[in-house]
Amino acid sequence: MRTRADRADLLPWMEHIGTDVMDKVLDADSRFDPSRYDEGDVRRALGSERLGPEDFGALLSPAAEGMIEDIAKKAKTVTRDHFGNSVTMFTPIYTSNYCDNSCRYCGFNRNNDILRARLDPDEVETEMRSIASTGLTDILILTGESRSFSDLEYIGMCVESAKRHFSSIGMEVYPVNSDEYRFLHERGADYVTVFQETYDPETYASFHPAGPKRVFSYRFNAQERALMGGMRGVGFAALLGLRNDWRKDAFCCGMHAYLLQRKYPHAEIAFSLPRLRPCSAHKEDDVSVSERNLLQVAMAYRLFMPFASETISTRELPRFRDGIVNICATKISAGSSVEIGGHSDVKDKGDGQFELSDTRSVEEVRDALIGMGLQPVFNDYVRSDR
Repeated sequence: MRTRADRADLLPWMEHIGTDVMDKVLDADSRFDPSRYDEGDVRRALGSERLGPEDFGALLSPAAEGMIEDIAKKAKTVTRDHFGNSVTMFTPIYTSNYCDNSCRYCGFNRNNDILRARLDPDEVETEMRSIASTGLTDILILTGESRSFSDLEYIGMCVESAKRHFSSIGMEVYPVNSDEYRFLHERGADYVTVFQETYDPETYASFHPAGPKRVFSYRFNAQERALMGGMRGVGFAALLGLRNDWRKDAFCCGMHAYLLQRKYPHAEIAFSLPRLRPCSAHKEDDVSVSERNLLQVAMAYRLFMPFASETISTRELPRFRDGIVNICATKISAGSSVEIGGHSDVKDKGDGQFELSDTRSVEEVRDALIGMGLQPVFNDYVRSDR
C-alpha cells in the first residue's frame, strides 16, 4: 500500500495524516490514456453542464487540439458566468532565496552560485509598504525552502507585516505540518499554494535528488494539511514540461484539486499555470509545452472546476497573459520581481528564481485589462479582523 510507504518515507518531523488522496490520484494517473479519446468524447464534454474526470481527460487529449476555438468559447462563457469581467491583481514578494533542496530546474537550487539574501524585519516592512503604495491589496509571500534560514517564526513575521498592509495574504513556502499551517493562519495567512512540480514519482525523484523536497508524499499532502490548519484556500500547480507527457501532469493536478474540493467543500480552490522556463539552473527555453498547450490546460481546468481561480505566471509573455485572462484566467500578477528585495531599495538584494517575461508595472497591467473590457480588481476579500 502506498500509504504505508508514505509513512515510511517521511522524515522524523513530517506529519502523517493518513489520507488516501494521493493513492486515488496516482491510480487515476495510471488509468489515464490521452490517446484513447476522440472528437466525439470532446464534444460530449463540451455539451455537459457538469464535467466529471472522464470529460476532463477528453479536454486534455490530443483530440481536443483541433477544437481549441470551440473550447475557448465555452471556457470564456463559463468564466464570465462565475467571475464576470473581474480579474484580480496581485504581486509576489520574495523575502529569502536560501534553499535546502537541489531541484535541477530551479534558480534557488542550493548548489547554484547565486547571490543569497534574506530580508530582515525592517526590510520586509519596507518592501510591503512599497508594494502597498501601488494600490494592490493582494500579496503572495515566497521564500526559498529552508527551515534554517526561513523558519516558521520568520515566515510568521512576514505574514504579520503583510497583514498591516494587505487584505488577502497568500504563501508559497516550503510545506509544513497542519499545526504549523494553523500558526501561520492565526497570524494572518489566508491561502497556501504548493507546486507539486510533477505527479510522476520517478520523474519527481529525478528532478529532486536531495533535500526535504525529495519526499514526494509529504509535498503532495501539503494542501490537505493547510486546510486542516484552517486556511481558507489552497492552490495547485504542475510545472509543465518536467514530465515527458504534460497532459498526464495536468490531469493529475486537476484530479488532486477535484478530490480535495469534494473532501473539503468549503475550501477555495486555485490553479497556477506555469511552464518550465529559463532560469540560472535551466537556460534552454523549453518548448515541449507550447502556449497553445498551456491554453488547453487552462481551459480544461476552467470547465472541470468552474469556480476555481486561475493564475497566469509572469513566466509568460504579455501578449499571451492578456489573451488568457480574456478567456479563462482570473488572477494576474503585476509589478512583479523575483529578486529578494526587488520592490524597494533595500541594501542587499538577492538573485531571482527565474527570468520574467512580463515586467509591466501595476498601472500597465491595469490599463491593459481595462483596454480589453475587463475589470481589474485590487481587493476581492475583506478581512473580518481589520
